Amino acid sequence: MSWTDERVELLKKLWADGLSASQIAAELGGITRNAVIGKVHRLGLSGRAKSPSSSAPRPRKARSSGMLRVSRPSMRGNTALAYEYELEPEPELFEIPVEQRKTLLQLTEKTCHWPVGDPGSPDFFFCGGETVGDLPYCAHHSRVAFQPANERRRDKRPFRH
Repeated sequence: MSWTDERVELLKKLWADGLSASQIAAELGGITRNAVIGKVHRLGLSGRAKSPSSSAPRPRKARSSGMLRVSRPSMRGNTALAYEYELEPEPELFEIPVEQRKTLLQLTEKTCHWPVGDPGSPDFFFCGGETVGDLPYCAHHSRVAFQPANERRRDKRPFRH
């Protein structure tokens, strides 16, 4: 079928009423959804009636004020950690002694590589504490860096019989 003036007018009306391209194609008959989308694009149609579900804003979930903290790391195998959860104050409240702080050139395999501050500032340093196992961080920064997947992500795993 071709685009007659009557079909174009009906397309414009149905589009303005908020019908989907598939619904319009079914209404017009003998035409595909893609043909409707192409014609709408060529005509430069935009203003559509909004459905009630798309116009209402979705509520957002509240976030906790503290960070998730892992209270007791224990080594299993080479580097895997077992975790127990608690809330911990923000990491910037963790005080690093001046004598422990390291520059990039002072870091070794046994010193914590956690960066502190702005790398462009003269006050920038690395934690320098003793590392945990084969990890690049001390116990405190390992708990911050290696947090397990949150419960929501775990719940989305597919069910297997």
